[in-house]
Amino acid sequence: MLVAIRSSDQPRWLVALILALIVLLSLTPSLRLMLEALSQLDQGTDSPLFRVLRDSATWTALYNSLYTSILATLISLVLGALFACSLSLTNVSGRQWLVFCFMLPMMIPPQVTALSWLQLFGPSSPLLNSLGMAPSLGSPQPLYSAEGIALLMGIQHAPLVFLTLRASLINLPAELIEAARINGASQRRIWLDVIFPLCRSGLVAAAAIAFVSALGNFGIPAMLGIPASYYVLPTLIYQHLAGFGQTVLSDVAVLSMLIGCLALIGVLVQQRFVRKAQFELVGHSGRAQAFELDTRHRRLLQAALWLVLGLILVAPLIALVISSLVPALGVGLTAETLTFEAYVEMLTRQGVTSRAMSNSLLLAGGSALFLMALSLPLAWLLLRMQPRLRTTINSLIEIPYALPGVVLAIACILLFVKPLPLLDISLYGTLAILFVAYLARFMSIALKPVQASAGQLDGSLEEAAQLAGAGPLRRLLQIVLPLVAPALCAGGLLVFLTAVNELTVSALLWSAGNETLGVLVFNLDEGGDSVLAAAISVVIVVMVAALMLLLSLMGRWLPEGVIPWRT
Repeated sequence: MLVAIRSSDQPRWLVALILALIVLLSLTPSLRLMLEALSQLDQGTDSPLFRVLRDSATWTALYNSLYTSILATLISLVLGALFACSLSLTNVSGRQWLVFCFMLPMMIPPQVTALSWLQLFGPSSPLLNSLGMAPSLGSPQPLYSAEGIALLMGIQHAPLVFLTLRASLINLPAELIEAARINGASQRRIWLDVIFPLCRSGLVAAAAIAFVSALGNFGIPAMLGIPASYYVLPTLIYQHLAGFGQTVLSDVAVLSMLIGCLALIGVLVQQRFVRKAQFELVGHSGRAQAFELDTRHRRLLQAALWLVLGLILVAPLIALVISSLVPALGVGLTAETLTFEAYVEMLTRQGVTSRAMSNSLLLAGGSALFLMALSLPLAWLLLRMQPRLRTTINSLIEIPYALPGVVLAIACILLFVKPLPLLDISLYGTLAILFVAYLARFMSIALKPVQASAGQLDGSLEEAAQLAGAGPLRRLLQIVLPLVAPALCAGGLLVFLTAVNELTVSALLWSAGNETLGVLVFNLDEGGDSVLAAAISVVIVVMVAALMLLLSLMGRWLPEGVIPWRT
């Protein structure tokens, strides 16, 4: 193993530089947020903390956040458990494509998800108008409600439940299930007495991560809640920032800390139960195949799974495409109304589109390249550290990704709103603040594939090079880098895929001239240009699907689990 090489055989300047970057990107923003939220406590009830806590809007938004997040978590559990059990414990065919399609909603930006569903329902739906099924004009949009928000968040976060629960299911020992079957246990008893007890911790961990994700989701509550004046904590923060005022930063810092505390509880629950779910059983001889379905039942299950995917994925995307091909909302798609004018307008005439595209590609590409360059030496150094120190650093790196993006955005505003010491320049209102926020948020995504790959390398290769006189940097670049290059590229692609459509952080940090694709879709829909928003959203979905397919093609050269939708 690589850890056999002396931990002292490391360039000290490299260790100091990487640790300083981790502190700057992961720890400093959170500490700055906490200091601002707890400031002016000497003023008593006039302090920001007490002022926000006695505001009824805070508690209304908190209740709305908990209600929609809990309901969304239940929906995610139902969908995620259905697909995890069906694809992990049965002999259903087409497993890889089912997983790929089920993972797609998680990779599609939340604002695009919300827009596609808005085009599917309501009196202005081009799809329903094309089919002659649209409700009468003036009918309410059913998705402008708490339940509509919860439904879409539940669908978007169901893949997180799938991934977490599947990790427990695929490790079930076949011997226990087979022994229960030999002893005459029915399928119901196998589920209740064998499968559920062993996967209970994984189920709780999955529920916790789905809850935290729903709690910090901004795109869906913003597009479905703001028109109905239904505010959750992230959208309440957005409204506060839009209103300006002398105390706005202190107030939103308190609100952000409130979200952060709730999310932190969920993260701690998730981590605790993930550790419990990582059991090892004596005699484990392979992956469990609990239920060998006959041809008829297998086809019925496959049809049911594809039907669910058709309802939650295909139908909204079809509605989105149709909406982009009509001249206006409420117009049905016919040979006479078919037009590509929205695409022509957005891609050739609107300067904001090219600017947003350039900004997103620059930020996502720059973040991916920077984090690839950082994750290689970081993973290499972490393998040589003491387990306790390695766990501490990994936890610091995961903080910005685990907490809701709105918390990180407010922390970055507080940290960079004033000119930087010595340099006398301010990052606020520039692309630079978005770049720093992206680095902090997505560092964990870039690091994990490289860590997994580097941990599987044979340490004798480096030991031989060290005996031959090769220094640490030479070994890193000439031995470790070529061997972990596929995982390094996969981590970079995952960062690019996630960052290019990011909204939660960008919605609070963007400024005029610094729009991103996620912000563009949100602003177009908020401004009433839903047809143009649909056109750019279709382009985004095609780009996301293409990147996911590219990652899938790389899967054969990567450690298992690096690409989540590969089985």
